[in-house]
Amino acid sequence: MITKKTVLVVGSLNMDLVATAQRLPQRGETIFGKEFATFPGGKGANQAVAAGKLDAIVHMVGCIGHDGFGSELMGSLEANQVHTNFIRQVDASTGTALITVADDGANTIVVVGGANMECTSIDVDRALESLLEPGILLVQNEVSRETVEYAIEAAKARGWMVILNPAPARQIQKKLMSCVDIIMPNETEMALLTDCPVETLDEIVCAAGILLESGVKNVIVTMGSKGAVCCNELGYQQIKPYSVNAVDTTAAGDAYTGGLATALAEGKTLLESMDFAAAVAGISVTRRGAQPSLPWRAEVEEFMSKEGIDR
Repeated sequence: MITKKTVLVVGSLNMDLVATAQRLPQRGETIFGKEFATFPGGKGANQAVAAGKLDAIVHMVGCIGHDGFGSELMGSLEANQVHTNFIRQVDASTGTALITVADDGANTIVVVGGANMECTSIDVDRALESLLEPGILLVQNEVSRETVEYAIEAAKARGWMVILNPAPARQIQKKLMSCVDIIMPNETEMALLTDCPVETLDEIVCAAGILLESGVKNVIVTMGSKGAVCCNELGYQQIKPYSVNAVDTTAAGDAYTGGLATALAEGKTLLESMDFAAAVAGISVTRRGAQPSLPWRAEVEEFMSKEGIDR
């Protein structure tokens, strides 16, 4: 029987409001849309759901409003095996993302943080003080910088492994970089964090060196259809992606992050965990939507078995 560490996600919960149209409107223009739908989202919630559906022991820290969107987001987390006792209701509207998508794939997104900005160090402490055994902390940048930085420092002081997914890209205090065990940017975020070109593998490895020099122990750069590369004091290792027919890359990065945290929580090596995460992300891009695209554990195991992977 696998002994699992807890995965604690500190992050955002958003309701995605998505309208599709033939094209994006010009400034001041009103156009007719095609379809409208709402989807549970937010990078924090997506990553928590990804890990929950993979049978990780997942707790989430975050805030929602006293409204219907908040209730729906809570329901989605609970239906996908995420513990919600550290999610707090506040007197602010639940976070939302207003998304318009054109036929050619172009989009506009307006994120209203709302209740997400009410998540504080008090919420982090409540979780860490209740979860006595150190596990894996997973944080992103869709809650306040102060809360992210506090969570990193407080968790590390208690012996937790810290994974930072710097999305959207934002710097943290240099003194805290040594508290980060794994930082996981995509190529765009890597370029913004390091102010370096990342067009080639050599450039990515060079940019990763800047983050390693700041104290981070491992840098994993996700590169979409090119896979991912891990850089640390031992050098670098590229993990190839699984070959799939992608239809929607929404939440692929969140699928990868949740998969990586799940595998590490089960004691897999970093490279084994990256391969598992690649399979999770590979399945997710063959489906539409964010949380609905995230696969269950049995699906991932069947997928990897068909690919001839000995786990």
